[in-house]
Amino acid sequence: MRSRRPVVLVLAGVLALSSCTTDEPPPMHPSPGASGAGDSYYPDDGNGGYDALDYHVDVGYDPPSGRLEGDTTVTAKATQDLSRFDLDLRGLDVASVEVDGKPAKFSREKEHELVITPAAPVRSGSAFRTRVRYAGHPGETAHSGGSEHGWGRSGDGGAYQVGEPHSASFWYPVDETPRDKAAFTVTAHVPAGWTVVSNGREQGSTTKDGQSTTTWSEPNPVASYLTTIAIGRFTVRRATLPGGTPVVSAYAPGAEVHEATGGRLPEILSFLESKFGPYPQSAAGGVFLDEDMHFSLETQTRPTYAKWADLATVVHESAHQWFGDSVSLDSWSDICLNECFASYALWLWREREGIDLDQQYRTAVEITEASTGFWGRTLVGMGAGHEFEGVYDKGILAMHALRRTLGEATFSKLLHTWPAEHRHGNATWADFEKLVSRLAGRDLHAFLTDWFHGTKLPTDADLYPGSLRP
Repeated sequence: MRSRRPVVLVLAGVLALSSCTTDEPPPMHPSPGASGAGDSYYPDDGNGGYDALDYHVDVGYDPPSGRLEGDTTVTAKATQDLSRFDLDLRGLDVASVEVDGKPAKFSREKEHELVITPAAPVRSGSAFRTRVRYAGHPGETAHSGGSEHGWGRSGDGGAYQVGEPHSASFWYPVDETPRDKAAFTVTAHVPAGWTVVSNGREQGSTTKDGQSTTTWSEPNPVASYLTTIAIGRFTVRRATLPGGTPVVSAYAPGAEVHEATGGRLPEILSFLESKFGPYPQSAAGGVFLDEDMHFSLETQTRPTYAKWADLATVVHESAHQWFGDSVSLDSWSDICLNECFASYALWLWREREGIDLDQQYRTAVEITEASTGFWGRTLVGMGAGHEFEGVYDKGILAMHALRRTLGEATFSKLLHTWPAEHRHGNATWADFEKLVSRLAGRDLHAFLTDWFHGTKLPTDADLYPGSLRP
């Protein structure tokens, strides 16, 4: 017989040694996080060195003076050893910054960089919290390009925030890039008599000593330009979708005429679910303003509508809850992933109402056939400041031609698969082209190049595929 006693003694010695030894963390090599996220059109937007996980925005707003006081906490995970990092904040005066509860040094650079140096470096892979206290009068942007707006004063004396590609940095410190989506909670304090509406679900509202406090929370990741806040003397209507999703719509004074349209939202979302799959958001509704903005915006869960918004606008912005909000672009050059889909959703709605889409397509081609301006606008990689040229009209024709190229079954599968595979994430145009060819079972590079990258009338084969052939 062979004894095991020596082995036991050796193991005991090893275990005793290991219990006295602690693993030292690897040495840190801290460096500054990048001051931009790398978008080719807006290289200074966003930041590097961390991944934002959650925003808790606490703001007080005084409608008569237009003054905002903010206290925002950003929870993030470091993706490198950080000696310093940036947040984006425009115009507002910063009073203090803390990182993990300790005072941090800060400075302002360029137009919107809030440069933060923590008391100690932040280790890669660790979660950390940054608290910023600030105040001032939010303003509108001076940028050109995109659907820019910034912070607006509404006709009833309240305020609202919309903008694309820049929005959030006008009222809270943020990593302002759609590549860095995060959960979002806002608590707003306003004088009694005013109502605050934002993204997600209402968590509660109280009034005490002449002050109203309301909290809204969106647990799903949201791109910063899709966060919003509206302060007004709203008429609020509530409903519930069949699956239990809450619907909250707010109508500014003068915008009550849109209540009938807003009331059709459950019908609209039910139709879009039949085309795109389950509604991906935590809540639904809309903010209907009596403001003559030149755009409405698909702010997540609760789009913001200009005074001219109609049923077509509601269909379009609702479709964005799948295309643009749940599935967000990775670069602004890929805006067709948002707008081409949402614009085509209106054609799907019209088809439901009996419109012959093939005939509508042929008529549109006939009208525009000789227009070099119309066909010269590329739908992908159009250049900074030109993102919204072509995607609303040429983009619709491109989507219908793609539908006839793929056939009904495959196109329907595409509309369901894309938002399902990238739910609450980001995707690129290259990802989309790969999916199209995969579902088609053949290489459609030539078609996609002709329509989405081309700057002239597509070839007859690509212009009149399938049932579109004369």
